[in-house]
Amino acid sequence: MKYLHTMLRIRDIDESMNFYCDALGLKEVKRIEVKEGRFTLIFLSAEDDESSQIELTYNWDGDELGLGSRNFGHLAYQVDNIYETCSRLQGLGVVINRPPRDGHMAFVRSPDKVSVELLQKGSPLAPVEPWMSMENTGEW
Repeated sequence: MKYLHTMLRIRDIDESMNFYCDALGLKEVKRIEVKEGRFTLIFLSAEDDESSQIELTYNWDGDELGLGSRNFGHLAYQVDNIYETCSRLQGLGVVINRPPRDGHMAFVRSPDKVSVELLQKGSPLAPVEPWMSMENTGEW
């Protein structure tokens, strides 16, 4: 058995691509538009790992996504420097829901309320401000 992808429903392609590609740094691997089914599938991966993908599913006639996807769990990505990553995301308008106070873990959410965990590669970084005193924001 081989892991292929995780599917996430989205409401807005542009907003989602901005979050997953422009902010998180994933790249589009493949896009399939199914006119008869009225949906678009977009496959994304990390730059150096095309074998692990997420599939964004956009239904052309809309989709009621509810209050979010906490019942789904979360996506997780390892980053080289959690503080630099969170600073860059914050600069792009992404809310850091669970700041990396411990130098190891942070959470953000996509426009469709999917939780994304960011984990520091290797050992945790030394705690620094403003992160170590920043409170949680919203849900993650």
